[in-house]
Amino acid sequence: MYGKKVWFFPDGDRPPPGDSALKGHESYIVLNPNNKDAHLVATFYFEEAEAVRNINLAVKAERVKCFQSHRNEDFDSHIVSPGIQYAVKIESDVPVIIQYGRLDARQKNLAYYTTMGYTEEK
Repeated sequence: MYGKKVWFFPDGDRPPPGDSALKGHESYIVLNPNNKDAHLVATFYFEEAEAVRNINLAVKAERVKCFQSHRNEDFDSHIVSPGIQYAVKIESDVPVIIQYGRLDARQKNLAYYTTMGYTEEK
């Protein structure tokens, strides 16, 4: 099996949509290259608030799925407000590969970046 079961992303910061044609957003892209469905649980950590735990996610076997922090259906109706600094831990019952992406459209010169998370095996 490919991937890891525990991933951390310490720099969550959902940008506002902005005024450009491409709207600001952030995503957690999960690749499950294995032959079993992945059942994931996310925990959101905040600077000024209690952690939000047990956010259930799923990715079918041999599929990729993009979870965006502004969509109700993606994180069990927990939407992160723009400008709130937070971090995420995502745990999976099968190994997966997770990449974080953010598009900041607050200015004409758009900024888009992606990064892999930190992984730790239990």
